[in-house]
Amino acid sequence: MNTNNSFELDLFKSFKEGDETAFKFFYDKYFRRIQSFSIQFIYDADEAENLAQEALLHLWQSRENIDSLNGIKAFVFTYAKSRCLNLIRHNKVKDKFKNEHLNQKERELDIEVLNSIQFDTLELTELERIIQESVDDLPPKTREVFIKKRFENKKNAEIAAEMQVTLKAVEAHMTKALKILKTKLSDYMFLIFILIYNN
Repeated sequence: MNTNNSFELDLFKSFKEGDETAFKFFYDKYFRRIQSFSIQFIYDADEAENLAQEALLHLWQSRENIDSLNGIKAFVFTYAKSRCLNLIRHNKVKDKFKNEHLNQKERELDIEVLNSIQFDTLELTELERIIQESVDDLPPKTREVFIKKRFENKKNAEIAAEMQVTLKAVEAHMTKALKILKTKLSDYMFLIFILIYNN
């Protein structure tokens, strides 16, 4: 993990300097996470995809204002939250229910949830410390699979080849890791879902 953090810090420096390859790394890392976050509130996969692209383009355009590696995450999710709220408030969100009253209640709840989420850089840093400690406590093979999958963005087939295990073994380790982390980190599940569960 420390090696991975060092790798990302180097990429962050290059990103700040305008390196498009470094930007692509962060684009690939966060695109699906932003899309998954957004679709929970706007119920439209295409719109969520557009929103994710927009958030990351805005990140690139604003890169000189990002002060830290965790600032990237805070920036893109704060932007996505703001855009989701804007879409909901202007009734540009697909209806989830047939009943208009239920749709209105759902919109009110979504606004309440979105308003309650703060993507503060310091809070994210603390949360990632807690996640780091929990990941470090995973069984060695399970931890290795989890890190390759979630932090190095590798596909199951790549991990299986590198570790010389079957695809089913990789899947079993991931299931085990997520089960353990879900139990240990239950108080933080919504933000952790955003930070590490979506690829």
